[in-house]
Amino acid sequence: MNDKILKILENRNIKPTSNRVLVLKAMLNFDWAFTLADLENELISVDKSTISRTIHLFRHQQLIHSFDDGSGSVKYAVCNTECNCSLDELHAHFYCNYCKKAFCLNNIHIPQFDLPPDVEIEGVNLVIKGFCGKCSKIAT
Repeated sequence: MNDKILKILENRNIKPTSNRVLVLKAMLNFDWAFTLADLENELISVDKSTISRTIHLFRHQQLIHSFDDGSGSVKYAVCNTECNCSLDELHAHFYCNYCKKAFCLNNIHIPQFDLPPDVEIEGVNLVIKGFCGKCSKIAT
């Protein structure tokens, strides 16, 4: 696992410190998009500012992406190895109203928009909400 993590960091030009390896390992263990609080709960031996700085670095180096699913907490997900977070790679996300987890829908791409020439897109957020089909459907 550590060789895989080291290779992922190397491919994004990120120096593999022990804390960065720990944070990425925790991120890869999530089966859903995670929050800063999820990481803090998972990595109790790593201080909050280190986790926050690592998230910022990983986003800057396009190792992870973030989105707002309307739950009040920014969600993060590890990008595919080929992803450069360009506008044509943006995809939809799904938020389960019952288990409160969010997932990437990599196969649903954000459509192109015909905007006025002086308008520049800096981001698009498409979140589909409903029942994920995996949880008990009991609202918490």
